[in-house]
Amino acid sequence: MEKVSILHLITAAKNASPFDVNMAFDAGFDKIMPYTNVEMNEVAGLVQDAIFSRGPTGVKRESVFIGGRDIDVAMDMLITAKKAMVPPFEVSVFADPSGAFTTAAGMMAKVEQHLTKNFGGDLTGRRVSVFGATGPVGGCSAVIAAKYGAEVQMVSHRNMADVQAKVGSYNTRYGVNIVAVDGASDAAKIEILKNTEIALCAAAAGVQVLSLAQMAHAKDLKVVADVNAVPPSGAEGVDVFADGVAIAGTNAFGIGALAIGNVKYKTQHHLLKLMLESDNKQYLDFLSAFEMARNSL
Repeated sequence: MEKVSILHLITAAKNASPFDVNMAFDAGFDKIMPYTNVEMNEVAGLVQDAIFSRGPTGVKRESVFIGGRDIDVAMDMLITAKKAMVPPFEVSVFADPSGAFTTAAGMMAKVEQHLTKNFGGDLTGRRVSVFGATGPVGGCSAVIAAKYGAEVQMVSHRNMADVQAKVGSYNTRYGVNIVAVDGASDAAKIEILKNTEIALCAAAAGVQVLSLAQMAHAKDLKVVADVNAVPPSGAEGVDVFADGVAIAGTNAFGIGALAIGNVKYKTQHHLLKLMLESDNKQYLDFLSAFEMARNSL
């Protein structure tokens, strides 16, 4: 009889995400086992306990999901888990802390879709500004855009040192060339937008970072994407349902949180099913998620 499928959910957070648990069940996993408050030095031991307990056949019905809230911690756990494998005892591993990897992937896939539809071309050479840059979605989106050829700047709202630290870390870790800019004032945002083609809004829920008045000065602005589903929207004039809707008083098209969320949901579902069904072991991060999101449109 075929063994049940098990997803081992590892997180440094206090609790496993109910969202991720539901997604895993809906993708077809029979059992989900959460491990919370996990420290980095415990990851290899947990993974090896999992892979050595079922034999080469049974291990094919196991996978590891890494949650949490910090994208660097999640990526380090992914790398640690991969190093802990001992062929033929190997399982697939998928990192998606706070859903940030799949949300960022969904946002960038929608941006690319509407760039192609309305302006031709992809992210290559586009000038991208990320507002709400210190959060996990903003950080992942910045790296995805930079990896795919965009000129990316992460915008500081309060503490420039925090954004500079993030930028330095991402540039070193991922081999990109993101820059930090000061957007703490209304005037500063206007100047940033004047040189922006794509504005990504990834600020905290209920925080509006861009107004119509600010965007009206941005003659080159083409796409504004906002992941905030809690009123007010992160970008004024971008409804949560917007999916390439023209923004009043600008030359840009808006993409709202629910349009992005639909792609995020499909992306996470497909990646979970890929782990469950693939004969080849998968090590999935936000770049993997972006490729899947492109195929989920």
